[in-house]
Amino acid sequence: ADDSPEALAHARDQCRWFGGMVGNHVADLVAKYGEHSSMVPEELTAYIKNRQGYDYSHHGRTGNPDTAFVPDEIVDRFCLLGPAETHVEKLRHLKDLGVDQFAVYNMHDAREATIDAYGSDIIPMLR
Repeated sequence: ADDSPEALAHARDQCRWFGGMVGNHVADLVAKYGEHSSMVPEELTAYIKNRQGYDYSHHGRTGNPDTAFVPDEIVDRFCLLGPAETHVEKLRHLKDLGVDQFAVYNMHDAREATIDAYGSDIIPMLR
């Protein structure tokens, strides 16, 4: 797999929609609990400050024009990007935290390669 800075930037752009979806849920939590609440981590409230005019007609789609507010750090936090070893490292960390299942949202332009990598590399490394 290509782990160049250009490939990582492309993967982030392809998955930025997920940070936009998370941002909508964070905005709901901020509305309920307040911006400076122990119920919502500061890392999350900070990134939604630039969220404006979210159009749900693009919701959950690659290339969503309403996700420019989502910084790379949020994409990296919520998405698995890069080579198989990076996926395995993050999944092992999540397992150590008690996570015992995850979902593959295969909504980007490398669908087949991602599923192939999970079948041939990532899942076997996690066994």
